[in-house]
Amino acid sequence: MKKLLILAMAAAICASPVSAQKIKGSDTVLPLAQKEAEAYSKKNPSASVSVTGGGSGVGIAALISGSTDIAMASRKIKFDERVKIQEAGQGFNEVTIAWDALAVVVNPGNKVSQLTREQLEGIFTGKITNWNQVGGDNLKIVAYSRESSSGTFEFFKESILKNKNYMSGILSMPATGAIIQSVGQTAGAIGYVGLAYLNNQVKALKVSYDGGKTYVAPSLETAKNKTYPVVRPLFFYVNKASQKAAQPFVNFVLSAEGQAIVKQVGYIPVN
Repeated sequence: MKKLLILAMAAAICASPVSAQKIKGSDTVLPLAQKEAEAYSKKNPSASVSVTGGGSGVGIAALISGSTDIAMASRKIKFDERVKIQEAGQGFNEVTIAWDALAVVVNPGNKVSQLTREQLEGIFTGKITNWNQVGGDNLKIVAYSRESSSGTFEFFKESILKNKNYMSGILSMPATGAIIQSVGQTAGAIGYVGLAYLNNQVKALKVSYDGGKTYVAPSLETAKNKTYPVVRPLFFYVNKASQKAAQPFVNFVLSAEGQAIVKQVGYIPVN
């Protein structure tokens, strides 16, 4: 009877959604993944989900080494990263979990409220150095960027700078929260963050991609209807070796409950 009871208990444990998952990567995805993990763990008390940031590149590097089950990314995986994953004998599945509007932010005291893509390119490549060149006060521009391991750094370079190099000496921040803090405390500052990070410490600018004819502010509504021009998908890259254990969590994120959390955090649901 004792043997039968032990076997029955073991079978019950195997049948339950017990899982231990490591999730690492994008700081943009981080607040969303943390909320999702918290809600998932409440529904599945036996599950263990750890979530850490560091940037998309850091998460994908962990995927390559096999030290994470899910890499969070705010950009597509690169060709050379795919090659490294294959060389390491790893495999992955790409899952779009949400959409994001990348917001350009300035100090709330800055009277500039809108910029064209070309003006933003000029600022972040170092051609425009004073706010009076774009209709603002006579004040030096202090540009903040994410560091190069960040998917947001890559996406901003591709979408806003049209793959031109950032200016020499740009102030690189290790996390999105650091950009919010720095821009909020520096009169001439400008930076860029994911939609979910917007707060009253900074002012989001309206952006034009048609040479100044139309300016649109970043919001859940404008990102959803694609009138805001800087919108991108957010990804989970799931290690195939961990797929079985990770799938219940991925399914939860894509469920109606998980997608409601996406909206609550400030991103756009995939459906």
